[in-house]
Amino acid sequence: MKDAERGATLGLWEAGPLRGALRLSHAAMATVFEVHCVHPDARYAGQAAQAAFEVVDRLEQELSRFVGNSDIARINGLTAGESTRVSPSTMECLEIARALYELTGRAFDVSIGSGLDGLELDAGGFTVRAAAAGVRLDLGGIGKGYAVDRMAEVMEEWEIPRALVHGGFSSVLALEPPPDRDGWPVTLSTPEGREVFARLSARRLAFSASGTQKGAHILDPRTGRPVRGRAAWASLARPAGPEAGTAAPEAARSAAVIAEGLSTAFMILPVDDVTALCERCPGLEAWLLREPEEGRDAASLIHLSSPRG
Repeated sequence: MKDAERGATLGLWEAGPLRGALRLSHAAMATVFEVHCVHPDARYAGQAAQAAFEVVDRLEQELSRFVGNSDIARINGLTAGESTRVSPSTMECLEIARALYELTGRAFDVSIGSGLDGLELDAGGFTVRAAAAGVRLDLGGIGKGYAVDRMAEVMEEWEIPRALVHGGFSSVLALEPPPDRDGWPVTLSTPEGREVFARLSARRLAFSASGTQKGAHILDPRTGRPVRGRAAWASLARPAGPEAGTAAPEAARSAAVIAEGLSTAFMILPVDDVTALCERCPGLEAWLLREPEEGRDAASLIHLSSPRG
């Protein structure tokens, strides 16, 4: 595999379930979501995981542009001056997408350059209005992260805090670790673990991975040109209790979706801009894998973090 076609993913150190941890899976959003958790009652834990998966299924019906009457499909069909009502979840996801659009200087754009500014969001009325025609949204860049955040909330509501949830290992959220560990064993790697670049012990952290694989590409929405030669991972702390007020905006509730949007932007932004973002956002870390330069055989991994990351 050429470095310019290098993919990026996340994983666990161990190939199988961790000792003492339950592993439950569910197919949705064109991937496989999983819950890894520790609880003495396997039946109860299974019910909690099922409740989390039901949330993912509901979100897919709202957020997927491929579902005929989804909120996003209806938005994509609006002409100038038309509006449509959306669910609270869709509105929250769109507000996060707009915040990331502004934070990254338009490097993360769920409209893929078709004009996100052409949509007016009425959060109080859960209404989206098209000020201009032709806006086309694709929440594939953050939909899984948003679903992972909501899954984690379900597990906590069911009082199962020792859990890790993920959506296809491109978006991972680690809550409290198993009793015999200081964190969940997360890896940064290429797909199928062919190359492992870092092994981390994760507690109350969200991770996202972005990269290109053979035949695929990520477009810079500002230029319309494909981005190549880099893979990126982002990590954001998900604090609890008194610490929640000190994190990046909405990190306590939306760590996975924010990390997912930022890892996509990190594929596009210059290293100096990624560094500046990490410095601005407490609890944010980035890993950038760059293709070999002339005279250098190996790809280089750059690790960037906030002063408090």
